Amino acid sequence: MSAALVTLCFLLRDGVAGQEVLLGRKKTGFGVGKVVGVGGHVEAGERAPEAACREVQEEIHVHVAEHDLVTAGTVDFVFPARPEWNMFTTVYLSERWAGEPRESEEIAPQWYPVQKLPVQHMWADAEHWLPAMISGERIAVRVVLAADNENVAEVHSEAWSRLP
Repeated sequence: MSAALVTLCFLLRDGVAGQEVLLGRKKTGFGVGKVVGVGGHVEAGERAPEAACREVQEEIHVHVAEHDLVTAGTVDFVFPARPEWNMFTTVYLSERWAGEPRESEEIAPQWYPVQKLPVQHMWADAEHWLPAMISGERIAVRVVLAADNENVAEVHSEAWSRLP
């Protein structure tokens, strides 16, 4: 079974107390109740950057141009107990967009200080790769989830040499 192609896009801004990242509480579907990045599946015939821009528009009502996306890396999520959940995710960052993030049926956006990510409310894997990508590391990560589909069994990461 092949992994679903997925994108995540993390908007970054300078806040009063330092850099902030936009995350959102998932209101429906996979991961409901968790704090997650904005993103979703790459549709047939769509490139990953197009999907990231579309998902940002749909989920938080702001426009990000493809040329404002910075590729941060990839995360290959492996769910041995539920292989149909496997996802290969391309992660983007952006410091430029048009509009103010607003809540949608799917996500309730909120800004968080980069130095105080709400990891206790996120998927358990996020603390293993998100801080590194936000700080400028360009990495390829493979996360193997435990049998409970919540906790992390293994994390492997390497520099992503294909990025500038």
